[in-house]
Amino acid sequence: MKRPRRLLPSVVLCLAAGAGAATATAPSQVIKVAGLEQGAEILVDRWGVPHIYAQSQDDAFFAQGFNAARDRLFQIDLWRRRGLGELASVLGPAYLEQDKASRLFLYRGDMQKEWQSYGQGAQRITERFVAGINAYVDYVVRTPAALPFEFRRLGYAPARWKAEDVVRIRSHGLTRNLTLEVARAAVACNASLEADQVRSTLQPAWKTQLPGGLDPCLPAGLLDTFKLATENVWFGKDQKVAALDLPEQVAGADLDLQRMEGSNNWVVAPSKSATGRPIMANDPHRAYSAPSLRYIAHLNAPGMNVIGAGEPALPGVSIGHNGTIAFGLTIFSIDQEDLYVYELNPANRMQYKYRGQWENVKVLKETIAVKGAAPVTADMLFTRHGPLIFTEAARQRAFAVRSGWLEAGMAPYFGSIDYMLAKNFDQFKKAMLHWGAPTENQVYADTAGNIGWVPGGLTPIRPNWDGLLPVPGDGRYEWDGFLPGDKLPFSLNPKKGWFASANEMNLPHGFPYAKHKLGFEWPNNARQVRISEVLGRKGKVSIEDSMRLQNDVLSVPARRMVALLAPLRSAEPKTRAALSLLRGWDAVETRESPQAALFEVWWSRHLNKAYLAAVLDAKSAAAVGNADATGMMAALERPAATFGRNAKARRDQVLLTSLAAAFAELELAGGPDPKAWHWGKLHYSYFAHPISILGDESLRGKLNVGPFPAQGGAHTVNQSGYRPTDFLKLNGPSFRVVVDVGNWDNSRAVNTPGQSGDPDSPHYRDLAAAWGKGEYFPLLYSRKLIEAATESTIVLQPAR
Repeated sequence: MKRPRRLLPSVVLCLAAGAGAATATAPSQVIKVAGLEQGAEILVDRWGVPHIYAQSQDDAFFAQGFNAARDRLFQIDLWRRRGLGELASVLGPAYLEQDKASRLFLYRGDMQKEWQSYGQGAQRITERFVAGINAYVDYVVRTPAALPFEFRRLGYAPARWKAEDVVRIRSHGLTRNLTLEVARAAVACNASLEADQVRSTLQPAWKTQLPGGLDPCLPAGLLDTFKLATENVWFGKDQKVAALDLPEQVAGADLDLQRMEGSNNWVVAPSKSATGRPIMANDPHRAYSAPSLRYIAHLNAPGMNVIGAGEPALPGVSIGHNGTIAFGLTIFSIDQEDLYVYELNPANRMQYKYRGQWENVKVLKETIAVKGAAPVTADMLFTRHGPLIFTEAARQRAFAVRSGWLEAGMAPYFGSIDYMLAKNFDQFKKAMLHWGAPTENQVYADTAGNIGWVPGGLTPIRPNWDGLLPVPGDGRYEWDGFLPGDKLPFSLNPKKGWFASANEMNLPHGFPYAKHKLGFEWPNNARQVRISEVLGRKGKVSIEDSMRLQNDVLSVPARRMVALLAPLRSAEPKTRAALSLLRGWDAVETRESPQAALFEVWWSRHLNKAYLAAVLDAKSAAAVGNADATGMMAALERPAATFGRNAKARRDQVLLTSLAAAFAELELAGGPDPKAWHWGKLHYSYFAHPISILGDESLRGKLNVGPFPAQGGAHTVNQSGYRPTDFLKLNGPSFRVVVDVGNWDNSRAVNTPGQSGDPDSPHYRDLAAAWGKGEYFPLLYSRKLIEAATESTIVLQPAR
């Protein structure tokens, strides 16, 4: 795979020439569809954004579903099949186990309660949305040439949807902390909970302990079913793939590194804004793929005029504005999962002990269709706490997951259909009181000049433990309902004139965290520190400032490490050369920077290992695996508490020897001249389509986008989480938006690699290069400007 020439970073508007093209001259298509009441018009602008105009909200959501299928049919069909456990029916026996796993985590509760959880009209909105999807599926049947390429390649047809499909699928959300519980138990088993503090710095300051009766030594493979239920579709399952680290795998299995969480958002008050109006900025970070995770759309009907991004398989918009308020989200780390460990009945392994009695495992039988084979009847096993994911027969133990997923109102992001129509802070906050998942920091701004912050998410009440380790399922560790949403903190019109979140631990001083125990595992605060530096400067903040900040690649950890290295000296040539290269560096990780290349190779491949070896014994270091960045940085800056006798000298030795090793590695990889060690030559973006693994170089060229030289790192505002083995960028902001509240047409957005999921569409990859250079396009809102930028028009008419 050839690497392209480097791209120069810039932050400019991606405004195409010829902006005078009007709707009257744009290509137009008229489609008659059954189920539409009065008709709708879809104006697709030159950046691929659909602007939907309808005479009723019913028709607007119908048209949204139709349009989502028009642009992303294979993607949303695959999501549906994966989530419902229907892959084997079209892909064959290799997907049977994934289907079984997915079905364990479907919502199986009362559907009336489920619909009511999202506010008035949720069921009707969803029924109209899936009716639109199904109308496009019918259109494809009538018009075979419109069938997306992927279906032809794989030999099956798109499915029809039911409204409940949208909300019953839960396993694509971002609940937490099951995998972290298991990781902590592994360290406790093989080392100690004290050693685990090196792996994970708990915030606020907290010391956990083993729950009474828990043996932390858990069986290998315990999480295999859970991971299978939550990963994307890997199309290499039924064939031999020699290279196990292909970039195309990024679009398949949800590797642990892909689960890195990010996202930034901020709101700026009129008093701090250069426009005199509020500004809302948001760039959610998730794993990269082609097509993009998110899709930008505009819905206009009586009583509704909302624009922004959401997931294409959901109705409505979760990030954007409605002409009165603007809203954007980041992850807020509420712990919504627990692993329960049961003692099994030696005489009947389908029974587990609960409060001194043997209780039966509940068995649901499901028939799974399998392509090319007879249907399979699968036993879905459940305890009172949730799906049974593993049985350890040798030790007579079983393991089940209790997750917020399985509660009513937890369909990921679906709650936005309530808050997206709010008109003031009180309405917005009321909608967020019932928000389920993912757990979010929502920022808010409105045309009256108000800004605010409202976190939300279903919060289990754990009266007698902290949720950081698995617990016995014998009845001593039970959730006591859920924390009312109004117990969570919030902010309205902060005095400093802005508010920002970047997934950091942001519980305000005085919040009773020991009582409510929302969660103790939060990402490093480096992005928040940098955002606060920029927004906290004297002077006003402009739209352009927010765009630049979203693309900012100054690494706070790099700056701190350079400060630690500044007074150090060495007679060893490579160490001396490395110190010289980093001395005085501004910690800005551009593509061209040799310092960024050295720092990131050092940080991700050498420093962590050397630090663990210095502060832990060999057994504990092996159990921990990787040190938490927050704790490691604190220990390096204040070594006395961690490094023991001669702490500073021992710390300095760790820094110097590991830095020299990184320098030597770069010499081998990049040559003897450090000036040639550009970070963008190592670090790259690559948007892989899930089925590209099935083809040759020609198919990969058709479906995949990139590679592009990348910049930044895991701790820069422009987050660039990568795979340390080859520096492939796995995680970061595929979608960015900056909203000029009140002057809506001055808002900016970008979505990479493009809006469309059709590889033959010009909008499949047209935004990738602009995104890589920090460019945006105008997120147009007024009809006149939209018409001037319209590239094509689709008129939907009722079939009579």
